[in-house]
Amino acid sequence: MNASLTAGDNFRYIPFLHRFVKESRAHSSGLHAGESVAPSLRDYAYDTIIDFIRQTVEGSGARGAVIGLSGGIDSALVMKLCCDALGNDRVEALLLPATDVPDIDERDAAGYASLLGVKTRRIPIGGHVSQIAAASGASDAKTVGNIKARVRMIFLYAAANMGSLRVAGTGNKSELLTGYFTKYGDGAVDFLPIGDLYKTEVRQLAVQLKLPSAFLEKSPSAGLWEGQTDEAELGLKYELLDTILFSMENHMSAPEIVDSTGIGRDIVDRIFSMVAAGNHKRRAATMPKIGIRTAGPDW
Repeated sequence: MNASLTAGDNFRYIPFLHRFVKESRAHSSGLHAGESVAPSLRDYAYDTIIDFIRQTVEGSGARGAVIGLSGGIDSALVMKLCCDALGNDRVEALLLPATDVPDIDERDAAGYASLLGVKTRRIPIGGHVSQIAAASGASDAKTVGNIKARVRMIFLYAAANMGSLRVAGTGNKSELLTGYFTKYGDGAVDFLPIGDLYKTEVRQLAVQLKLPSAFLEKSPSAGLWEGQTDEAELGLKYELLDTILFSMENHMSAPEIVDSTGIGRDIVDRIFSMVAAGNHKRRAATMPKIGIRTAGPDW
C-alpha cells in the first residue's frame, strides 16, 4: 500500500484489505506438511492493481506511464493493466531491440500495443550496447546481457523525463524473490504492478484478461542473449519454483517443503540460497547510521 494515501484513498482499499487480512490470519502459523502448496490468483488482485496504478501515477503528479515491451507475457500484461487503469492515451511503450531486424517477439509486442491503441517508439540498442561492451572490455554473455538491460532503462527514463511519465516495471514476484533481474536495469523502475504476483499467477491473470495466445504459449525469456530462456537458466519450471517460493512465504522450512511437495532437497536448498543471495537487489543501497535520522530507513 502507498503510505502517502489520504483517508479517502484508503477507504477504497478496505474491501481488498479486509480479505487480505482474513487470508493472512488463516495462514499466520504457516502452511503445514501435507497441505497443497501452490499460489493461486486472488479474486481481488485485478482491482487492487488497477487502484494501485492510478494512485501511484496520479499521486506523483505524472501524466501517465511508460513501459518497455519485450514481447513476453509480463510486459504485455503490465501494458494492459496500465491501459485499464489510466486509459491508452496516457500509456506509452518503447520497443528496444538489440538487433535492427524485428523478430517475432517484437512483432507480437507491437501488434498488441496497436490493438490496445498504445503509442510505441522503436529504438534499436545494439550499437549502444556494443560500444559500452567494447569500452568496458565486457565479453561474457551475462555481463553484456546486463548492459543491454541497463541501456534499455536509460531510454525508458529519458522518455519518462520528456513526457512526465512514470516507468512501469514488468518484474513479477518469482523474479524479484530469486534475484532474476538486472540491478539498475529492468529492476530500476518507479512501480511494479505485478510485483506481488508469482509467474503462475501472472499467467492466470493474463488468461482472465484475455491476452493474445501468443503471449501465453511462448517460453518465458529475458531476451538477454540468443536462445536464453528463464526456466533453462533457473533450472526448473515456474510451477515448481512458485510452489517452493509460496511455501517459503508461508513459513515452511526446507524439510517441510520437501515432504509436502516431493521436490528434491537439492533443488529446494538452491532456491533458498537464490532468495538469500538476491536480497541486496531488493533493497535500497545501505549506509552506516551516523545522524539522528538516516535517509531511507528513517526519512
